[in-house]
Amino acid sequence: MRFAVLMRKQNIDNPWISYRWVPQEVLPDFGQFSDNSNAKNPISGHFLGRDADGESWVFTGYELDLFPDEAEGYYLNVSATTPCWFVMWRLEEDVDRYIDEQSLALAKSETTFAVPHRICVSYNEAARLLDGGESVDTVPMTDEHASWLQEYVNDNYRPEVKKRHKPASFKGAERPAEE
Repeated sequence: MRFAVLMRKQNIDNPWISYRWVPQEVLPDFGQFSDNSNAKNPISGHFLGRDADGESWVFTGYELDLFPDEAEGYYLNVSATTPCWFVMWRLEEDVDRYIDEQSLALAKSETTFAVPHRICVSYNEAARLLDGGESVDTVPMTDEHASWLQEYVNDNYRPEVKKRHKPASFKGAERPAEE
């Protein structure tokens, strides 16, 4: 399945920084956001609009494949109070390959620009990305996407059977033989 990420450049009232980047929504991409795909890079972003609170940008070109060996991470996600998407993004300096031509001048007006690089729905995968030093933010999942993920979990997740281990105190001491 293909998806798009709506990124928001939010204005904030802070003496040190004037805005922050946050992923706002993950949407199914049926081709409604762009006419052509960037041949150099599957990720393509363009400017949507500006209001008093900031700017909106949409990025397309994200594939989501589910894998049986990640089923535990999917289970952890759908069993949470609010299932979510995990969006891994980076502040990029060279944005030419990520932004379409019509929006490139606006994107280059900043020294760095937030570009989402990956989406996932597994808690375990998101944790690995965070452990690797990446920026990962959550976006609440719609009920439709959460039920789709729940169906996958129902079909593919089997919790490990827990085995009781004897406490070390019952195993006996390992002492050297007396002479």
